[in-house]
Amino acid sequence: MAWSPQAAMKAYLHTLQLSDQNEEETPKSMEFIAASAAGKQAKLMVEITTQGITPYTITLAVAAKHTGGTLICILPHQHHFNKFKTQLKDHHQHLKDVIQFVCGNPYQLVMDYKKIDFIVVDGKLKDRLKLVKMVNLNPSGCIIVEHSLNYRKNVSISLGQILKAKHGVGIVSLAIGEGIEFTKIESSHRYKRYTRFHVTFEN
Repeated sequence: MAWSPQAAMKAYLHTLQLSDQNEEETPKSMEFIAASAAGKQAKLMVEITTQGITPYTITLAVAAKHTGGTLICILPHQHHFNKFKTQLKDHHQHLKDVIQFVCGNPYQLVMDYKKIDFIVVDGKLKDRLKLVKMVNLNPSGCIIVEHSLNYRKNVSISLGQILKAKHGVGIVSLAIGEGIEFTKIESSHRYKRYTRFHVTFEN
């Protein structure tokens, strides 16, 4: 799908407005992430988080609002689930209709979603590198964002680094903040050799 500069700009400004209203410090990369997801016209977005509602949750929800998409927020634990839903209703009522919360084993739950356009992964997630073998990404191109990669000493390798080391062509990774990595995977139609590489691409 073609890049939409209008959607990117709207999501950027929307996120910037919410950041200005938020009393807590918000990572500066959030506007970039919102613009990237909306500009890509991402329809299916997934966040795997150990921390409940995060700035990434709100950022992707903003993008989903501008693309007509959906954000699936996967929580490994059931506790505080209702608290997160209430928090969203109280502070971001206009975004609640684009977010779906699901609780359980993230490695099993993520396999329920096909052709993911944009995924955000929490670096605090135990054994998160297993996702490389389980996540189903859009073969027309997708984006992976990992954060909290500096959470502990043994979190030194990202999903993007693994994919790039194995396949290189069509995969670009860059740091966009402290402990945050942004990885863009090009369309598999341009790089047919890499249509299937542990990450399951289905046409």
